[in-house]
Order: sequence, then structure tokens, then C-alpha cells
Amino acid sequence: MSTQENGWANPGPAGLVALAVACFTFFALYTGRVTGASLPLLGIWLLGGFIIQITVAIIELREGVLLGGNVFLFFSAFFMFVTGTECLFKFWMSTKGIAIDPRIDGWAWIVLAVSLLLWTPGYFKAPLVMVLLVLSLDVAVPIIALKDLGILGHTGGFIAGIFLLISGILAIYMAAGTILNSVFGKQVLPLGPPIIKPENKA
Repeated sequence: MSTQENGWANPGPAGLVALAVACFTFFALYTGRVTGASLPLLGIWLLGGFIIQITVAIIELREGVLLGGNVFLFFSAFFMFVTGTECLFKFWMSTKGIAIDPRIDGWAWIVLAVSLLLWTPGYFKAPLVMVLLVLSLDVAVPIIALKDLGILGHTGGFIAGIFLLISGILAIYMAAGTILNSVFGKQVLPLGPPIIKPENKA
């Protein structure tokens, strides 16, 4: 996340709140707490998250934050915009009685899952809470891909939902810690040490 003091303020907490909204709503959907009739509203919430996350991505990339900027960029496009519009489209298609083959989503989610897994070590220099958040997504996203491919059924969706809920809770906590620790200039909420300590520059 952007930490430069001169220039744009750190937009990461807003992006994490948007991620938490997506995680909580998908938890509700995958674990049967809401029905498919909620898809239009879910789509609108995700499109709102797209606005936040594309803004975060642009600012972080402008500030030179390679990892966070790129992650928010593809999250904004695929997790938020594509999924949000798909929710609206799938619901509309269902009202017309037109069947669609959702397995194409699984093939796309494979790319997102593998990319996130390969980029995860870059977060080992981030606070521990952020690392745990990303690791939870590392479990959920591949399961979503396999579920969309038709390889995993309802049980897979339930497991993905649990890990999405964990990710959402950690995202809320990470956002709050970043805001409060920055505003008060001291540790209000502990975020934990990084797995790999940043190198000291002489």
C-alpha cells in the first residue's frame, strides 16, 4: 500500500473495505444465507467496489507501489467489474429462461488464482495481518475456479465462503489498523510483524 508522505494519501484502506464487502457478500451467497435472487443487488455492490478499487490502483501505481497497485488493478477489473456485471447479466438471463455455460468463468478464475498465488510471496514483507488475508484468498480463489469449472460442488462453495469471510474480517481489521495507526501516529491496532523484514538501506 502507498506510504509516501508527499503526494497522494494512502487509499489502501478504502480498497480493503471494498474487498471486505465482496468477501462478506460472497460468503453469504456461497453458504446459502441468501439466494440467487440477490444477484442484482450483489452486482450493484460489486460495481461500487470497482469504483473504489480502480481509484486505489491508479493512485498506488502513481505512487510507485508495484505489488499493491497491480493487485488492486486486476481485483477492480475481474473481481469487481466483471463479476458485478455478470451478476446482473446472469439474473437477467435467468428471467428469460436462457441457460448459459458458467464454466468459462472457471477458466478465467484459474488465471486469477495462479497469479495471486505466484504474487503472494511479495506480501511477506507486509504486516502479518495482510499476509494472512492474502493467504486466505489463496485458498478461496482456486476453490471458486474449481467450482465454476464444475469440478467442486456445494461443499467447495461453502469452504470458499468460509475463507472469504476470514479474508473479509482481516481486510476490515487491516483497513482500520492502517487508518488509526496513521492518524494517531502510534500502534492503536497491532498488525503484526512481516514474515520477511524489509532490508535496511544504508
